[in-house]
Amino acid sequence: MSTFHLSRRSVLAGTAAVAAVVPLPSIQGRAAAATPAEGGYRWRNAVQGGTGFITGVLFHPAVRGLAYARTDIGGAYRWDDRTDRWIPLTDHLGWDDWNLLGVEAMAVDPAHPNRLYLALGTYAQSWAGNGAVLRSEDRGATWKRTDLGVKLGANEDGRGCGERLLVDPRDSDTLWLGTRHDGLLRSTDRGATWKAVSFPAAPGATGQGVTLLVAAGRSVYAGWGDSDGTSANLYRTSDGTTWEAVPGQPAGTAAKVPVRAAYDRHTRELYVTYANAPGPNGQSDGSVHKLRTTTGKWTEVTPVKPGGATGDGGTDSFGYGGVAVDARRPGTLVVSTNNRWAEIDTVFRSTDGGRTWTSLKDTAVLDVSETPYLKWGGDQPKFGWWIQALALDPYDSKHVVYGTGATLYGTRDLRHWAPQIRGLEEASIRQLVSPPTGEAHLLSGSGDIGVMYHERLTASPSRGMASNPVFGTSTGLSLAAAKPSYVVRAGWGDHGNGAWSNDGGKTWAPFQAQPSMAKSAPGPIATNADGSVLLWSFGASNSGFRSADNGATWSEIVSFPKGAAPVADPVDPKRFYAFDTTTGTLFASTDGGLTFAARAGGLNSGDTEFQLVAAPGRSGDLWLSLKGNGLYRSTDGGVSFTKVGSCRASYTLGFGKAAEGASYPALYLVGSTETITAVYRSDDEAKTWTRINDDRHQWGWIGATIAGDPRVYGRVYIATNGRGVQYGEPA
Repeated sequence: MSTFHLSRRSVLAGTAAVAAVVPLPSIQGRAAAATPAEGGYRWRNAVQGGTGFITGVLFHPAVRGLAYARTDIGGAYRWDDRTDRWIPLTDHLGWDDWNLLGVEAMAVDPAHPNRLYLALGTYAQSWAGNGAVLRSEDRGATWKRTDLGVKLGANEDGRGCGERLLVDPRDSDTLWLGTRHDGLLRSTDRGATWKAVSFPAAPGATGQGVTLLVAAGRSVYAGWGDSDGTSANLYRTSDGTTWEAVPGQPAGTAAKVPVRAAYDRHTRELYVTYANAPGPNGQSDGSVHKLRTTTGKWTEVTPVKPGGATGDGGTDSFGYGGVAVDARRPGTLVVSTNNRWAEIDTVFRSTDGGRTWTSLKDTAVLDVSETPYLKWGGDQPKFGWWIQALALDPYDSKHVVYGTGATLYGTRDLRHWAPQIRGLEEASIRQLVSPPTGEAHLLSGSGDIGVMYHERLTASPSRGMASNPVFGTSTGLSLAAAKPSYVVRAGWGDHGNGAWSNDGGKTWAPFQAQPSMAKSAPGPIATNADGSVLLWSFGASNSGFRSADNGATWSEIVSFPKGAAPVADPVDPKRFYAFDTTTGTLFASTDGGLTFAARAGGLNSGDTEFQLVAAPGRSGDLWLSLKGNGLYRSTDGGVSFTKVGSCRASYTLGFGKAAEGASYPALYLVGSTETITAVYRSDDEAKTWTRINDDRHQWGWIGATIAGDPRVYGRVYIATNGRGVQYGEPA
């Protein structure tokens, strides 16, 4: 899953001081998720049922029912076996630490069940902050943090590899951390400080570096993803000091990436999966090999070799991803294919050390009734894709789980599979609309999973993702203020890029036509107050387009500022607004979007990120968020703006039902009144603000959009970039 590029926090190089202990919510499952926050609010996820990439799952080898999961941009979770749900562990990470919501790797200590370690860092690019390591002595209830002098890449290629973090099997105080660009790091004080160690391979340009670390007896093995195609890509140390290339590595694997590895302690064999790219995309070849560590003998145990013919005459190309061994049954293991689009990915199982295999997909019965979106607008769900996270319960040989690009499937009998995803909500949300009437209190638009109609907030939408057409990433969502049953949406799709609904978003119909650039650059869309006119924008190089016949025909608006997002007046159907970030000028239309004219100017300082919103039930009442430049308001349709003195920074602003006795809607803000970027509510037209989230509920970067509920005072919906839709209510 991709993410937005945000304002960045500068992190000093080198090992920083340990931060204070950070308390997190209790571990009591569903009830804990509704615990009142310190700010007087109760925060929960609006349930979607996953939707994001699960990059790793790790069962604790010594505690029944204890497991952890990591995601590429949505933090880490602990499985609560009593309530059958995942508990978020990193929601305390705040605005400045947005880059730490991606979890590169995790590790547990077999000898100390309460210890947990996380290596955090979403991007290794120059504009992103350095990584950090969190360490916990109570399974993630509280944390201590060490900032690193290197960058990690939890949302980059290779994010499904690993784990890159390991507790040394010889010494619980020693940890190893494999990095992408800076070799191998070691800590001898349980993660408090880190130093680089000598390693035989030099980092390359691919950004993979150390792809995995695994203990095999008292030795540690490291996979290397920057091989030149001829040198070794698997190394080991037996004494914790000296690393060497593993002898006799299989022919052909030097040109591949070791993706994951698992050790069978009964047979003393190490299983390694390989692919010709780190994944999750781009793999077309791969293999599985095992090493008998006592003799150094390698054996290929690949279930099915890529390259065969498919049923439609194509080539069955893929790599291998996850691997896990059965802690109770010698020679029993599972491996997964990855990036197998033609024949669909599968999980293979062997009970004889890889001599023979059974494809679990072939007999699988999938039940996605709890998360209907997994039908992808069709009748049947797929077994999965992007399968790199694969785990086998050490206390139950028939309990297998695997991650996909959208969920985590689990089985207890090797035949019946269902999402094991409750509580794990990883999505990048782009749009939110809370209708004033109708069954649903929320419509959401996200990256990858399009638009959802939330008839309930506590269950995945029964209709799944909006179909006809199905979108991947949503780019626009708009409701007619005076006719809220009419909704339009836009997004990336293979069978059209725009659609309309006359029943509040329950069912949809595609536009009969669309501008030519809609397929390559679908952008924001808006409907006017009565739903009679649509405006659609298509990126910085294109003008806006207008339709007055429900998308049957479109005409270019030459005077519309290129790249701007259209905003409809909620009262007057002839009025639209658009903000030109290039010049910092507000443009307005009074003829139903046929023409636009400049009004107030000089409203920004060269920053291209902003948000313009119109107050409900009022004509010409506009609020403009200009990030660090503050919040501005116009009550004359954009002729003039006045800076709001109570707000130092404003990233996104929304409206909800007015407080009792108040005549103006409640305002909800992601921004800062002084120094802390947080979530605020104002009941007096922004004269004063009350912070309504707290330090346990921050969710990294939350600057996309925010919406209050027009029917429930105090309820607010927040779009996060990795933790789905968070909604809060007064406790």
